[in-house]
Amino acid sequence: MAELRFDGRVAVITGAGRGLGRAYALLLAARGARIVVNDVGGDIFGKGADAGPAQAVVEEIRAAGGEAVACTDSVARPEGGQAIVDAAVANFGRVDILIHNAGITRRGSFKDLTLADFDAVLDVHLKGALHVARPAFPRMCAAGYGRIVLTSSIAGLYAERNVAPYCIAKAGLIGLSNALALEGAAEGVHSNCIMPVAVTRMSEGRDTSSFPPLTPEQVAPAVAWLAHESCPMNGEMLISAAGRVAKAFVSETPGVHQAAWTVEQLAGRMDAIGDTAGALTFPVAPSGFYDHLQYSFEMARKG
Repeated sequence: MAELRFDGRVAVITGAGRGLGRAYALLLAARGARIVVNDVGGDIFGKGADAGPAQAVVEEIRAAGGEAVACTDSVARPEGGQAIVDAAVANFGRVDILIHNAGITRRGSFKDLTLADFDAVLDVHLKGALHVARPAFPRMCAAGYGRIVLTSSIAGLYAERNVAPYCIAKAGLIGLSNALALEGAAEGVHSNCIMPVAVTRMSEGRDTSSFPPLTPEQVAPAVAWLAHESCPMNGEMLISAAGRVAKAFVSETPGVHQAAWTVEQLAGRMDAIGDTAGALTFPVAPSGFYDHLQYSFEMARKG
């Protein structure tokens, strides 16, 4: 296969000053993309600011012969999201690729975390994606092309103890990506989720000594694929962990139909209701929502 390149494309990457985002920026730039390196430069809890990390990645890209600019506006605010997209348009005239990678964390039991903790995490992960997608998506649709990659997590699928705000945000990003995928499909705009596993600053406080290699560079090719014009995926989820790449999806049992249920009848038939033989998958795009309804309605009609 010929090398998959990004010549002429402009990519906005949030949280690109370190870790995963930096790896994405360097890979896409090496393959011809012009990059907006967005990073506030704060710590993993969302405190502080430092223009250094974003500028350092820009200098790396330029030193290798690529084109990049730094933007330190915060995705946590609507005006920050607008400024990030405006930086792409002002410097490079367009935005073709949006990779939302910025993130922070707050740790503690659900009983102890404050509403401020939840707000802080949701503002960066979930609302941050909304804040950059809102100005980018209409531009992509008008241009007839776009690739959006939102960073979800296996914690959004399976959850994890003591990081409830993170789990909530990552699950919400799946819904946002799917909505963008459906609305953008007819206009050449695809949206997918990456679920990366890597040892980065966000791993601070964990014992990773027994883990296999988990580098950002292992994840970057999967993100580059989702961001490439030849990638047909839309409304899907890729997992990248320790060299393993997999596709995640929602599945449901065929289910059991009867016109009316009592609580006792439902309890008595849970084995059949939960039987995974013949499990069903309704792909998000182009019509998973309606395909699901059609399946349920057909069962009702047959009685």
